[in-house]
Amino acid sequence: MAIIINMPEVAANATYAVLLEWHKKPGEIIAAGDCLADIETDKASVELIADDSGVLGVLLADPGQTVATGAPVCVLLSRADEEVDVPRLIAGAGVPVEAPALHDDAPPREDSLEPVNRIFASPAARKLAREGEIPLSSIKGSGPNGRIVKRDVEPYMAEAAIEPENGFVDLPHSPMRRTIARRLVESKSTIPHFYLEVDCRVDKLLALRRKINKLVPRKVSVNDFVVRAAALALKQTPAMNVAWMDDAMRQYRQVDIAIAVATESGLITPIVRGAEGKSVAGISAEIADLALRARASQLRPDEYQGGSFTVTNLGMYGVLGFAAIINPPQAAILAVGAAKPMPVAKGRKVKVATIMRCTLSVDHRAIDGALAAGWLQAFSRLIESPLLLLV
Repeated sequence: MAIIINMPEVAANATYAVLLEWHKKPGEIIAAGDCLADIETDKASVELIADDSGVLGVLLADPGQTVATGAPVCVLLSRADEEVDVPRLIAGAGVPVEAPALHDDAPPREDSLEPVNRIFASPAARKLAREGEIPLSSIKGSGPNGRIVKRDVEPYMAEAAIEPENGFVDLPHSPMRRTIARRLVESKSTIPHFYLEVDCRVDKLLALRRKINKLVPRKVSVNDFVVRAAALALKQTPAMNVAWMDDAMRQYRQVDIAIAVATESGLITPIVRGAEGKSVAGISAEIADLALRARASQLRPDEYQGGSFTVTNLGMYGVLGFAAIINPPQAAILAVGAAKPMPVAKGRKVKVATIMRCTLSVDHRAIDGALAAGWLQAFSRLIESPLLLLV
């Protein structure tokens, strides 16, 4: 019996996704678990996986097409000679979408269907072309078998970015950028933020980091220590590890820290789960892997959805301090600045110490000032006594 395969809701509250590229052709035999296509949500590119085996029938979505979640994208037949009325099949499934039908007297072979014009391109190339409104059909691919890759699109982007006579160019919003904008407006307009700052002395931490990096093959970063300290401080102050929900305060049983990662399409926050039970080296390796796959749009939804607390660090850009916007439904986010030598007073004398400014943004509905200050105090103590982060 033929079945409809619909666009899955691969991200929470997602209403649509873009079908990037088909990996199977009509008439091909499909096994459960096969990748049928690449699809792109507002956060990442993921695979459309077949749950059943059969023969791929007609394709109902073109590469590059935006499809509502739950809408049909293809038909899977039970056998190659199965005859099916696709519109009736879709209507029977309760999906009000028009679709082309197979000819009643034709088996589902590629030459008996209306073929979908396939342009082979990588997800990154498709995303770049879509943002620049450049038709892929106008680009010659230099990848394997003529596949269009990112470097093929970039020269066209440069041409498209040349300013017209009116002095500006409108660049279309990507799905990720639209989602970021919506969530930031929601957060800033509905969450009563307040902010606490602390200047941490990190000379001991930097010295410990130098010693560790001489002994291990993978270099650990200051941010790895920060994430470890934030996780331990949350374990020590469990009332901070919460989220404000409409009907209740959600208390998390473990510390899942989201890490802000900048990508070409916008900001994404992959999550180090159970961070309170992981070493600095373990956190370092996990963050490196998550960040690499985030920039390649290869994260699974479960790797960036959720989290109980967020750390965002702009220290590598020389930013001394900043206040971040809370990532709902989380109740707090820590913004970390650069570690810089600064004069500090000790008694009547002035000395130079390396200072790292950290700013905690807090949802006042869920967390009061004294509680937030207590967490920040615990965090600062761990940063300034870094050997505590190794036990």
